[in-house]
Amino acid sequence: MTLHDIPLRTLTGEPTTLGAYEGSAVLLVNVASKCGLTPQYAGLERLQKEYGERGFTVLGVPCNQFAGQEPGTAEEIQTFCSTTYGVSFPLLEKVDVNGEDRHPLYTELTKLADAEGAAGDVQWNFEKFLVSPAGEPVARIRPRTEPEAPEVLAVIEANLPR
Repeated sequence: MTLHDIPLRTLTGEPTTLGAYEGSAVLLVNVASKCGLTPQYAGLERLQKEYGERGFTVLGVPCNQFAGQEPGTAEEIQTFCSTTYGVSFPLLEKVDVNGEDRHPLYTELTKLADAEGAAGDVQWNFEKFLVSPAGEPVARIRPRTEPEAPEVLAVIEANLPR
């Protein structure tokens, strides 16, 4: 099984997979509405607008595992994202990214080490994983790194489909 085959659900409950994005670079981000890092939504949306037509998408994955900072329902999350940050990128259903009930997608993603060589559990909200157009995890970016940091832009640009 590849990342493209893992069953997912959209925020509205529709079945999907990363296979829907095959051929595109995907930045998966575990998001939360009530976090000090929540303003990163603005940068993520700018990335979507900048690179979306070049074979790239941000994919938001709501998670309530970090200090209960994503308590909302699917409808509340969607409304917050669209009205507060104008989010146009897709959002998946709320999942666990760590622990016993970790979603299978994150079981695979958390095997990837960051730039310092550390793999394992997601540290906090807004940890980012870049998946190549072929469905391979290629970069892990820790939560405090802004979406538009030079190192993030470089890895996105290096993985855009040719």
